Amino acid sequence: MTDRPRHDDLEVRAKALAPDMRPGSLRTSGGAAVWLEAAPAAPHRRRIGLLAPHDHASIRAFDGERSDVGRTLSVVYGPLSPDNAAALRDLLPDLRPRPLGLATSAGFGDRLGLATPGHVAGLRRAGAADTIRPIFAQQSIREMTRTGRTPRQVMDDATFGAFEAGWTGEVGADADHLKTEEDVHRTLEAGFAFFTIDPGDHVDDEASEAEGDALRTKIEALPWDQLEDRWEDLRGRWLGTRLDADGLPLSLDETALARAAAKYGAALAQAARLHRTLAASGRPFEIEFSVDETATPTTPEEHAFIARELARLGVPVVSLAPRFVGRFEKGVDYRGDLDELKGTLDAHARIARAFGPYKLSLHSGSDKFSVYPLIAEATRGRVHLKTAGTSYLEALRVAAVHAPDLFRKILRIGHKRFETDRASYLIGARLESVPGPRSLADEALPGLLDDDDARQVLHVTFGSALDAHGGDLLELLQRRRTAHEDALARHFERHLAPFVPYAHVEGATP
Repeated sequence: MTDRPRHDDLEVRAKALAPDMRPGSLRTSGGAAVWLEAAPAAPHRRRIGLLAPHDHASIRAFDGERSDVGRTLSVVYGPLSPDNAAALRDLLPDLRPRPLGLATSAGFGDRLGLATPGHVAGLRRAGAADTIRPIFAQQSIREMTRTGRTPRQVMDDATFGAFEAGWTGEVGADADHLKTEEDVHRTLEAGFAFFTIDPGDHVDDEASEAEGDALRTKIEALPWDQLEDRWEDLRGRWLGTRLDADGLPLSLDETALARAAAKYGAALAQAARLHRTLAASGRPFEIEFSVDETATPTTPEEHAFIARELARLGVPVVSLAPRFVGRFEKGVDYRGDLDELKGTLDAHARIARAFGPYKLSLHSGSDKFSVYPLIAEATRGRVHLKTAGTSYLEALRVAAVHAPDLFRKILRIGHKRFETDRASYLIGARLESVPGPRSLADEALPGLLDDDDARQVLHVTFGSALDAHGGDLLELLQRRRTAHEDALARHFERHLAPFVPYAHVEGATP
């Protein structure tokens, strides 16, 4: 039987074999050493290296070029491929996404597949690596369509990025804004563990003001069989009941109850359908219920209705994203009355504690610096922060500094495509306020990433920009890896630091 080398011996041998190893990526597990390093023919690109005894299972599992190292060891150099991502998760199970429970958590959307090392650096700079659970693989089907990526690619890019950065803590993976059973199946198959159900298409915003016959018609049209309910039974459960939501008294009269049911009833039925699909898979999962992308705010009474009816339908949620008051626009800070928001955040947090417990989820959470301390305090750390496009904007900041001609091309596409691409986003950008690609000197271009109008124009036209210049942008970010990582780390330190004093670690006393 071959003597297994000690881990420290393997590390010494691996470092000798890989002088261009990515700092922090070297890991040993089960008698094997694995790392990322610069590819010899293209130093700004990466490949995976594995060192293990000849008969080690990983030698067969990893795809690549194999050669012997001495009498007992073999080394494999391989591409960052789907098969090697799967083999890496098998060798290092902490890279496999899992449900994260009620711990304070943050989602880091990555439209380019290169941002995870910067996200890890941001966690560390904010002092959040031990207290905020990360979701590095997070992307909606809408964004995958616009970027031309698959759920498996999103998962694998996050795996390699976390590994490169030396991340050894838990990770989640968010299949964001799911609307169909087909999308659930696709993301389940890719290994996602957190599923954001978005039944927004089934929310009837008009019900908020409906009266009389119009309201009765909406109630009659609800899918009562899917809700396993009747209007008479619903009235019996709710009317005359005074709820105590962690010290907040709540009650609904008949009109308020009818409006809540008409507004959210079909959405609840859709959530129940998608939950059944997840439950039938037999895989570990957790659910977020999201109605943030709707036209009207979710009142505390409506939130209580949603929470109790989800529980009645047997749909457990780890987090819930109401439509908060004010405007949560993409890529900029909150627009609205912060005092009003603070009061409603307190009410929503009380409901989440009383009828869950579950976390409040802050969607369109990028750059909402005025909101972070408010929601962290209100929820006592039971909160999930969701970001996406802000990482892409930091990538454009790198382009503005290091490749001004490329940035000008992307800005030109922003001007051309804005009115079309803005359709599915809540934004208030004024295109006429954004300078044209030739109206600024090179040194002034990075400043556009600090201008609200320009940020939003660039944010929502990402799909069109990547169609035209995605390859060039990826090439630049790989060559300027350090600058890209530093930009993301600075940006996300600002995002995460306000949550650290309130962070809730799963298993701790609330």
